[in-house]
Amino acid sequence: MNAHVQTTAHPVERSSSRALASLMLAAAVAALVVLADQRLASWAERHEIAAWLVLWGIAVAAIVLLRGITRAAARQTMKALDGWSARMAQRRADERLWNMAQTDARLMADLQSALERSGQSPTPERVDLSQHRAARILREHLHYI
Repeated sequence: MNAHVQTTAHPVERSSSRALASLMLAAAVAALVVLADQRLASWAERHEIAAWLVLWGIAVAAIVLLRGITRAAARQTMKALDGWSARMAQRRADERLWNMAQTDARLMADLQSALERSGQSPTPERVDLSQHRAARILREHLHYI
């Protein structure tokens, strides 16, 4: 087991989060500029330069105001996606181990002995360990295979 715990985000994770934040910021700024353009359409026909300056002002203000919000939202989104990905990987690994245990008597015996060591011996009607119980054994790192 690795005793060193990394506290900073991996460079790829940071760049993914930054890229997502940039995309979210660009989308929000574009949406605000389009809305402002629609509102200013009739006025802009007579005051083209003023309308152009107003639109640029709205774009700059939106960038300044939304930058922190989009970064936080991107970090939370990436954290949620990383958690989902880890859960999916763990589920696939549990399913592979369970499928292997169903065809390998030694592996099934190891899983059963790990279950017994955890203090929960299987009942006679549940000798064939359910997938849920095998997943719990794996999740709690009670397997010694």
